[in-house]
Amino acid sequence: MFLNTASPRRSFSIPININLQGACRRQTRQKDPSHPAAVEKQVWRRGVDGRGLERAKAQMPVSSVGEDRAILLGFTMMAFSVLMFFVVGISMVKPYVNSKWEEEAGCVLVQADILKEWVDCRGVSTVPCLRVMVNLTGSQQKALLHYDEESVHLTPECFYIPKCQMDRKELEDEVLKVKNNISAHLGGSLPCLADPTRHPGDVILNRKYTLRSALFALLWPSLMLGGGALLVGLVKLTQCLAHLCSEVCTEALESGGTSRYTHSKLYRLLKSGPHSPSQDSVN
Repeated sequence: MFLNTASPRRSFSIPININLQGACRRQTRQKDPSHPAAVEKQVWRRGVDGRGLERAKAQMPVSSVGEDRAILLGFTMMAFSVLMFFVVGISMVKPYVNSKWEEEAGCVLVQADILKEWVDCRGVSTVPCLRVMVNLTGSQQKALLHYDEESVHLTPECFYIPKCQMDRKELEDEVLKVKNNISAHLGGSLPCLADPTRHPGDVILNRKYTLRSALFALLWPSLMLGGGALLVGLVKLTQCLAHLCSEVCTEALESGGTSRYTHSKLYRLLKSGPHSPSQDSVN
């Protein structure tokens, strides 16, 4: 019943005006801050932003009890490794550096006898001393044979002494057995090591402090030091990555809220912009 053939332009004015008026009313309701829809939208936005900020705060890196204990364990391992380095340096590395038993020589067994005077054994008792004489093949010089460089300092005249025991008979039998074994090889040659500078009258069979033994002794404190440093480094790296992650999440939430606000503002500007061609034609 709204159609009129006499005025075709006017026949479309009423529904178009109704649509435009409805759009203006909806735009007015959206602009009105006291309108329930606008209030609900603001509350929803605040809730979303609040939850985002709460999640960002929850993601802030906080040092946990496990991380603190791991760091404490790492520093404890490094402290004990330093102590082990000190002990190993005194007991193994320093004797190896000071040891100069490097010149190889050939020794010929000449004589093996038990001294009449027994030697002191750590202040607990006295033990018999087995002395072995050898000839150096190069210089034909006589020298005392020792088992290693430590026995040169502890028992300068003895090749072998038994363990500290109180039974005198057992001590004599043990030393006599070793003397008989060596006497069976008198006249035979064997390789030995000499230090002509500091110990010209002594030779040894084996070196106790070698490069291999020193490196092996340094291996365990080195592993402990490396393990402690690695543990602390991994925990610190984890904390750093967690901190960077929380910063990125916070920036993402802030940029997301700003972009939503910009889009809504742009939408309102477009709605309140120049009139459409259809509205101009109606007017």
